[in-house]
Amino acid sequence: MKRNDDGLAFLLKYENVAWYEEGVVRILDRRIYPVRIEYVTCHTHGEVAQAIGDMVTQSGGPYVAAAMGMALAAWEVRDQTGEDALAFLSGAADTLSHARPTTSARMEQITAGSLAAAQKAVAEGKLGLDLVDVLQEVAIGRIYDTYEKHAKIGSYLADVTPSKATIMTQCFAENIIGSYLRECHNRNYDIKVICPETRPYFQGARLTASVAKDMDFDVTVITDNMPGYTMKEKKVDLFTSAADVITMDGHIINKVGTFQIALCAQYWGIPYYATRNPDSAHEDLSSVVIEERNPELVLEAMGTKTTLPGVKGYYPAFDVTPPKLCDGVVTEKGIFAPTDLHRFFR
Repeated sequence: MKRNDDGLAFLLKYENVAWYEEGVVRILDRRIYPVRIEYVTCHTHGEVAQAIGDMVTQSGGPYVAAAMGMALAAWEVRDQTGEDALAFLSGAADTLSHARPTTSARMEQITAGSLAAAQKAVAEGKLGLDLVDVLQEVAIGRIYDTYEKHAKIGSYLADVTPSKATIMTQCFAENIIGSYLRECHNRNYDIKVICPETRPYFQGARLTASVAKDMDFDVTVITDNMPGYTMKEKKVDLFTSAADVITMDGHIINKVGTFQIALCAQYWGIPYYATRNPDSAHEDLSSVVIEERNPELVLEAMGTKTTLPGVKGYYPAFDVTPPKLCDGVVTEKGIFAPTDLHRFFR
């Protein structure tokens, strides 16, 4: 199998994102990494959807998990007829794609691709384990193609990064940040990375910082209320984040906290680049659902209660950064102005 994960951190190796094999999907539990290295083993596609909803995997991980979950769904119906198998797979596609509301449009594209491959395979008489093999290959192809696209995004982002620079990230841009750092390494750039912790799951502290450290970069973690001061004191040259959704009119929907860091970056004259392809399913904000998660999670830190009984919490998972705060959207086709994203599809 040809791979695109060479030179990347442990967290970004194919098998450590989500992997189907012999009737199970194994997902590295990013909620506890790197304190412990444990995998959640899913025996049904419903368990995969539950793992996605429970934040076992985040950032780009759910998309891989959804594709692998479709292969697992095929395993679940390995003894059924073609018509029954396709009906089951159609239901599985809906379950997996709606595991988290904010990203459901992009997830539907993933599961629809698997479902189309299944329909073609059944029409060719492929059932049982042959159908499982088809959807496993689709999932593997998905992760390969995604990493290839991210390598291009990482290269374009490196193009606008000074050869000696301090960058600030937000949350966990998964393989995009890994590909970007690999490209910086290949160009012999001298890069320092600053990661806000990203409560309440601490993705910046546990995931982004781990990737940077694993790839031998100088990395520093700060708390989520430090970016504005740190940008000036540590002379940050560039702020970058991935995005869960980028609407066609240029709004960046990403982990809550991105908006305030983008505001600070504009104040200090620091460029902000968001990374991912725009979403044609979202012409504007009217179709975007901002997911709100369990408020109890903000009343604790890594399982330790931090408030008195009766104190309330509020946990919007994402916020919206307006296009005027973003210097460019870095895509697999190059860098586009946030107000010119329709050109990406032309």
